Amino acid sequence: MKKVWIYQANRFFTEAEETKATAVLQQFVQSWTAHGDQLAGKATIFHHLFIVLEVDESVASTTGCSVDKSVHLLKKLEQELNIGLFDRLMVAYRDANDAVQLVSRNEFAQLVQSGQVSSDTIVFNNLLSSGEDFPSQWEIPFQDSWHAKVFVI
Repeated sequence: MKKVWIYQANRFFTEAEETKATAVLQQFVQSWTAHGDQLAGKATIFHHLFIVLEVDESVASTTGCSVDKSVHLLKKLEQELNIGLFDRLMVAYRDANDAVQLVSRNEFAQLVQSGQVSSDTIVFNNLLSSGEDFPSQWEIPFQDSWHAKVFVI
């Protein structure tokens, strides 16, 4: 079984920031352990916006302490890069040209009201925790996501 954690930044990474973050994340997952057992971890940055941590728990299971270590690392990255990774007030979606966009919840609500976001608009389901569902259930239509319960079309 695989576990996944998806952290959405509050703005897009610059190329230099993404390079630095990737190096820090790769170094971290190579030494990521749980009770002394090496975790089969992987870290990837997608769309210059999302940090995705994955662990294959069939090799070794994560623990509260190992998850705390990853959160501590991400908080350190936030400070070093002056970027937010725990801001839940931003919504990412794909626009009509298939480009990834990032807006505040209020802006997203306005886009829904104006019809610029429809039931078929692709949104990012960052609540996934099962690696088996990632990435197939990550980018999904608005109508199939938690967004549809919060923002009514």
